[in-house]
Amino acid sequence: MVLAGKTEAFEPLVLPYRTSLLNIAYRITGNMEDAKEAAQETLMRAFKYLKRYDPERSFRNWLFGILVNEARKLRAERTNAPLPLETDAGTERALAANGPAPGDAHAARETRSRLMECLTALTAREKEIFLLRDIEQLSITEAAETLGTSSISVRVNLSRARKKMKEAILTKFPHLAEDVR
Repeated sequence: MVLAGKTEAFEPLVLPYRTSLLNIAYRITGNMEDAKEAAQETLMRAFKYLKRYDPERSFRNWLFGILVNEARKLRAERTNAPLPLETDAGTERALAANGPAPGDAHAARETRSRLMECLTALTAREKEIFLLRDIEQLSITEAAETLGTSSISVRVNLSRARKKMKEAILTKFPHLAEDVR
């Protein structure tokens, strides 16, 4: 319907992806304001270029591809800005998509924050692939399509990213080692 020019059909089309878009953008840019900007720009570009969308491709992957490019642009503009080591409570609430039970919320937030701190061990490409594959659970093929690369490249970078994440977890948080062995 939206491809037929029905603009009111666009919001229901992208609504299921808003939290994921914000999550990925935040993890790539390291800044909530930049993440919001990247997600908003993604939605505007997706709407503007919807006529170019190939219905043979996954809409989610197409949308994530736009997002990764937008987040890369913002990150490049702020290359000297360090990634935050910990997120504030507001950021965690904004990123929570079906969070844990209330009693487990604090522990889950702390563990997630510590694991996300380990992302700093990854290169930009490894981080993008790790986020798409292991956090957003795209398949190897979907991640390759989203990033405009080969499945082999995704596999190689994902393997490196997982190894680096494991090493970072073991180094920074040895008490979490049981979860990564």
